[in-house]
Amino acid sequence: MLFLLRGQQWSARQHLVTASSGELSVNKKSMQFMVVFTGSTKTLLAFSRSAVMGTFIAITLPPSSATLASQLPFQDRTMTRKTAKDFDPEVLRLFDKYVHGLLPRRDFLSGAAKFAVGAVTAEGLLEALSPKFAEAQQIAPTDSRIKTERISFPSPKGYGQVSGLLAKPAKANGKLPTILVVHENRGLNPHIEDIARRLAVDGFIAFAPDALQPLGGYPGDEDKARELFPKLDQAKTREDFLAAAAALKALPEGNGKVGAVGFCYGGGIANFLATQVPDLAAAVPFYGNQPKAEDVPAIKAPLLIHYAGVDERINAGWPAYEAALKAAGVKYEAYVYAGVQHGFNNDTTPRYDEAAARLAWQRTVDFFKKNLRA
Repeated sequence: MLFLLRGQQWSARQHLVTASSGELSVNKKSMQFMVVFTGSTKTLLAFSRSAVMGTFIAITLPPSSATLASQLPFQDRTMTRKTAKDFDPEVLRLFDKYVHGLLPRRDFLSGAAKFAVGAVTAEGLLEALSPKFAEAQQIAPTDSRIKTERISFPSPKGYGQVSGLLAKPAKANGKLPTILVVHENRGLNPHIEDIARRLAVDGFIAFAPDALQPLGGYPGDEDKARELFPKLDQAKTREDFLAAAAALKALPEGNGKVGAVGFCYGGGIANFLATQVPDLAAAVPFYGNQPKAEDVPAIKAPLLIHYAGVDERINAGWPAYEAALKAAGVKYEAYVYAGVQHGFNNDTTPRYDEAAARLAWQRTVDFFKKNLRA
């Protein structure tokens, strides 16, 4: 049961905290707050206006100091993670444009402001939609089942070298298939690192390059990463991914078979690699831009293509791509997951859809096992 407090004062850890109308004044900083009762433990959760939620302090309060959440301004706010259904569709469309560099931050905030009601602000909506990496991590870097290392390969036609995270099983019987993991338009962030580790747990050698390495690497901040990305020379960046695929094929511990999986920007790169690498053994683009129709006949790899049902920007290119695939006789499977948003596989944001993501990921792993291990 979720409770909020109104008009209470207490001293905790030498901080005087005053609660009033669903907000706290802590050292003169205004913070929204919750109090969660779990058994006999009362935990105060406080978060800034532009943040989602994080544990602030634990205190003990008498039951009489609590008022049901339904009677206070923060009605309906719960401890469960938000989903796309918690946001107006227009806010999601604005966010999609923002994360893909089609809308400046100020314009997103201006457009989202009309949907910010009560204590919710436009900044709060943006923060709520932004990635929460730690919460979504599935495989820790220290997981004993895998080994990881930072590694670089030569890329003479690109930026000189391509660097990233290599993840592989800690114990391997024989040579293993390899998979190139291509990130979204923010570089090698913690989520994509986690994807590489997940594939290592499933018995693959996964290499996730960081396209931003020539500019200093993923900066640890999604907004800064997004700002850096347009500064890349995409011709050189694509050569880096081609070099990474060639390096994986020649990897001593690999079996010589290379697959590629990518998300959003990376989905487009997975499609690109399929047109450029004749011996690519499998490609799995998630909601990625399609290649030019004239390049499709060069695809020799089997494809597993995932699209979100609510993704007009990307889906607009699918009919022509499918027609070109059929005309060229390319072996492919394509799935459109009804009712889900672009980015539905990314479990760090509210656009994540658990059912669709689980199904798409299981299909992906099975597809790689079928095509890379045979």
